[in-house]
Amino acid sequence: MTAVTAPTREAFRPAMHYASKDTWLNDPNGLIYYEGNYHLYYQNNPFGNVWGNMSWGHATSTNLITWTEQPVAIACDEYEDIFSGSVVYDQHNTSGLGDGTVAPLVAIYTSAYKENSQHAGIQAQSLAWSTDGGYTWSKYHGNPVLNRSSANFRDPKVFRYNGPAGAYWVMVAVEALDFTVVMYRSDDLKSWDYLSSFGPANATGGVWECPDLFPLPLDGNEDLIRWVLTVNLNPGGPNGGSAGQYFVGEFDGVTFRSETTVTEGDQDPARLTEYHWLDWGRDYYAAVSFSNVPDGRRLMMAWMNNWQYGNDIPTSPWRSPMSLVREVSLVTSEGTPHLTQQAVIDPAALTRTVAYTELDVDGIRSVAGGGAVQLIEVTFVPGSADEFGLVIRGNGNEGTRIGIRPGDGRLLVDRTVSGNTAFHGAFSSIDTAPLRAMDGAYSLRIFVDHCSVEIFAQDGEVTLTELIFPDPSGTGVSLYTSGGTAKVASLRLTTLA
Repeated sequence: MTAVTAPTREAFRPAMHYASKDTWLNDPNGLIYYEGNYHLYYQNNPFGNVWGNMSWGHATSTNLITWTEQPVAIACDEYEDIFSGSVVYDQHNTSGLGDGTVAPLVAIYTSAYKENSQHAGIQAQSLAWSTDGGYTWSKYHGNPVLNRSSANFRDPKVFRYNGPAGAYWVMVAVEALDFTVVMYRSDDLKSWDYLSSFGPANATGGVWECPDLFPLPLDGNEDLIRWVLTVNLNPGGPNGGSAGQYFVGEFDGVTFRSETTVTEGDQDPARLTEYHWLDWGRDYYAAVSFSNVPDGRRLMMAWMNNWQYGNDIPTSPWRSPMSLVREVSLVTSEGTPHLTQQAVIDPAALTRTVAYTELDVDGIRSVAGGGAVQLIEVTFVPGSADEFGLVIRGNGNEGTRIGIRPGDGRLLVDRTVSGNTAFHGAFSSIDTAPLRAMDGAYSLRIFVDHCSVEIFAQDGEVTLTELIFPDPSGTGVSLYTSGGTAKVASLRLTTLA
């Protein structure tokens, strides 16, 4: 195991993922496309690189890959921390917060009130608005606009509903300790009326946070719309710690009804793998989708970390990256609707590629074309091996093993010898996800960065995201089998940075 000393920690700064310059970040907030720019707001400590002083940081991008850090958007003060929320484009100025010529962007966020406030100890929902494209924000004088007198009512995601029940704003938020999503409606973003609640259901091993609700066509059929409700929980994920789950069903403008609920009330630990997970890895949390994206695309982004060890990861002066942006679709798989996910990547980044076909693997086989930042696309055809896969970011002594066990129907990531794992007792792990063959083969699309690996298996049917902290010299890629042989039908390694 290699100990990574402080001077090398900046070597982990990602090339393909957003991280702030020198501060802490966690949940993505207020994701929106507006006038040619994608805006990423996020939970941010402007004064340090551990959690605290929660404010909304801000970054912008035109391509979802290269991000420019902007000044803090909405700052904490002596009365409130600024917890998670969302941003909408109030095109028709229903809120009245526009200036008469420009329709406002309106942020709906959780005020976590401090002792100095008349609402001390309460979490309630508040507004801020911007008329300069999301760069400067003013808090609404009438905050909070929705108060349940609860200490754990948070994370509002707001969208414009237009359906049989009418046209109005809908908010989904959580009562975190009750494992419940609560839904409200408003005509002006200021006055809110209760609609309904959902939960507890499926995974309830930790508090519920950061919900989202959106429609998607099933199997590309615009006449067959389903609604997807996502909710993140901490802890209680399929491999431990933080994770995100989702439900698929119907929303009539008032009530969400799930058709994919496995258990109601308290979760059944024996059925954990039957639930629908946004990602099976340890480091994909607080995922929410962008608003106002052209062509109706549904794009999501998450915090790439885990609350078990989030404050301790060995990076400096920054701490925590975001995931790649993913486009999500809804498909029928084994008779049930499931999300599939594809990483959004700029084609211009796909330049230097090494390709192989029809490789026989028996034991360990090194391949040329490794790197610290790359896209690996591989298709395996099983043979007699009990397990086969790749070792990435390897240097002969260390590496991250990505394996497939066809007999068990599992995908695995082993980061026990991936580099620096000693910074926290919960980090070293072997994490798994269910994986079935398609047409007798297994295809993986793997994005490797300086401190992470994001795996999209079987055309995005299964995803698994993990942080890693390898020795910077470890850039090798090897194929391996154990207990027999396998074949690599195709392998492409593309340098991304």
